[in-house]
Amino acid sequence: MAGKRKTNPAGSTNSYRGDVLRVLGALKVATADQIQRISAPHLTFRHADKETPSKQKQARTASHTGALSDMRKHGLSENGGSTETGDSLRNLTPKGLEAASYELRRPAGEMGSTARGAGSSGASHPMAVNETVIAMLRPKPNLAKLADDPPHVQAAARAAVDSPDGIGTIASYWTEVPLPATGTWNAPGKGGAQADLVLTAPQDQVPLLFIEVDNCHETAEELAAKLEKYARFFRRNAKDTDGKERPMWRTRWSAPATWSGDATYPPVLLVFNHIGERNPNRTVPRLMELTRHLWEGERQKAGHHRYDGRIPIIATGLNNLRQHGPTGQVFLRFGRDHMQPLREAIGNPRREAADARAREETARAQAEYQAKVQHAAQERAAKEAAEREARRPVCADCGAKFTDERWEAAHATDWGTPKDSHPQLCDGCNQRATVAAVGPAASTREHQEPERAAVGQHDFRRNARRPVCTQCGADFTDERWRATERVGWGSTGQETRPTLCGDCDQQHETDWEQAWPGTMRQEPEKDQAVPEQKATSWLSRLRR
Repeated sequence: MAGKRKTNPAGSTNSYRGDVLRVLGALKVATADQIQRISAPHLTFRHADKETPSKQKQARTASHTGALSDMRKHGLSENGGSTETGDSLRNLTPKGLEAASYELRRPAGEMGSTARGAGSSGASHPMAVNETVIAMLRPKPNLAKLADDPPHVQAAARAAVDSPDGIGTIASYWTEVPLPATGTWNAPGKGGAQADLVLTAPQDQVPLLFIEVDNCHETAEELAAKLEKYARFFRRNAKDTDGKERPMWRTRWSAPATWSGDATYPPVLLVFNHIGERNPNRTVPRLMELTRHLWEGERQKAGHHRYDGRIPIIATGLNNLRQHGPTGQVFLRFGRDHMQPLREAIGNPRREAADARAREETARAQAEYQAKVQHAAQERAAKEAAEREARRPVCADCGAKFTDERWEAAHATDWGTPKDSHPQLCDGCNQRATVAAVGPAASTREHQEPERAAVGQHDFRRNARRPVCTQCGADFTDERWRATERVGWGSTGQETRPTLCGDCDQQHETDWEQAWPGTMRQEPEKDQAVPEQKATSWLSRLRR
């Protein structure tokens, strides 16, 4: 602990020093009160019970004041004068800007200047710019850090959390950004402008927004001249890294190719802080007339305007922005007669609605066309099915319609010859006609599958169909079938009555013996001697 106190005598933590670097890196110059309201808004509610506003401010800014003190000791920050109300202004040194570039994740070359001398005249304009950032951000307190505080403190913080959200984070804002009409980014030439604020928050549907803050000291003509410089910058092209010419602003910032359907330039928001002698209610109408050529669109048949090559210019008051935030209806787009939220003011709701209606009409027309195509296909299929039914054959016997399988089988041909013997009959009538033509027994045998017995080594010459006895008409048994066949080279003989079944053959033997008792049938000799053939070869002559 002693070592930490020696390094940071004010007792600051890394967290609070990081808050200071992020806020001053983006805003360049700010008070401890503004740093605290942006980076640690929960402290505003914690010290609301102090006796006076001065003591409340001292209590809630103590942590960041200590961080500024320690950073000043390290050469990262310095005092930059004071505001008109007596608050100390703080800004970063070049070393501090380099450290802030790591916190904000920005290139060191885009961090800008150190803002030294900004407080020599009270820094009224930088303070108005900072208040605009706070009003756009609407920082929300962390309720977890107020868990041990009294209920009324938590209730006030809860109300702030439930209020409308702001846009972006402190890293989404850039201050004092040069917009060179001539020269380069790092060395702008004459005739260019310098944006008070640049907001990049695509996560909140605000990809790119330029903000000008006016303390009501400038006339309408002076503001119009500044907007002309914006137009010059937007029209300027530059060669990008791929060698192609693009608008110069697109080489630094990312934004959609079109803005709400229009090829517009990025929008410019004018924030009027009414502390000067000029009345914004009179300045704005005059400014509209002077810049009409910059923002006026072309009316389309659908009722909306097209703003290609135009600058959306929006105006609002700082007090209204503080009270309602960017989601409140406190923004007036030049050329419109009613207030809108910021996102609607920078866009083109009428064109978006017209485009949505066009998409719906196109989708409806496509759906109707698809329905017509489907209906036509269904009608065509039904017509083809009806025509096919009309062609379906009818049985010439019973009058029943053919099934699809019978229709296909009846018209099948083999080499141009019909396969079916009765193609004009249905299945049932065809079977009955077949039975009547060949007889019941033959029909039954024809449709019976022969039994498959065990296949022997000499069964390759068996008939394809089982034999039938010519006397009784019974099917041969497997043994009788084998016995009547000549089954190979090893056969020693053949049955004398191969057309009879086993029973009829046995009955024939019995009838022979009864008719011719005492006689014996002449059976062919099984082992007749084969006469010796006379050798005719030269070897036989040698043997003699």
